[in-house]
Amino acid sequence: MKNLANLFYLIVFVSGNIFAQQKTFQDALLDKMTGEWILQGTIAGQETTHDVSVSWVLGHQYIQIHEISHEKDSSRYPIYEAIVFIGWDSQVKQYTCLWLDVTGSSGLSAQAIANAGRKGDEIPFIFKGSNGSLFHTTFKYNRDSDTWQWLMDSEENGKIQQFAQVKLIRK
Repeated sequence: MKNLANLFYLIVFVSGNIFAQQKTFQDALLDKMTGEWILQGTIAGQETTHDVSVSWVLGHQYIQIHEISHEKDSSRYPIYEAIVFIGWDSQVKQYTCLWLDVTGSSGLSAQAIANAGRKGDEIPFIFKGSNGSLFHTTFKYNRDSDTWQWLMDSEENGKIQQFAQVKLIRK
């Protein structure tokens, strides 16, 4: 029984030290994205308004973006909803993004994941489709107005076509 108690204390001590050594991800640019926002602009040629909530999650390792449209379908569900996670890959020194939304029917796939280096106050992700297409999603912070712009473009065979241009304003 004494050996069992010693083993228990050893496990608690070791695991406590492992968890205590994990550092939180600190990022001044992503800190500026946290909060409650109204997203307005054009997506797929349609004017739209969405609510966006951004917070640090999972031990301050990722920001979680929850985006939900004001527009509803015939069943009264939002026509668009997404949950996005952005973190940092310290191995390659790049942001990493996982984008999950209601438009995909293929489930979790590589095309839902992208990496990006920071360029000033911009984070330009490129998602790669299984058919070779690319989807550019750039998060651009404006320090003067404390707003964000999200620019999204599809690219096929080297041809870029604007998909979305929206702005986030704090609630």
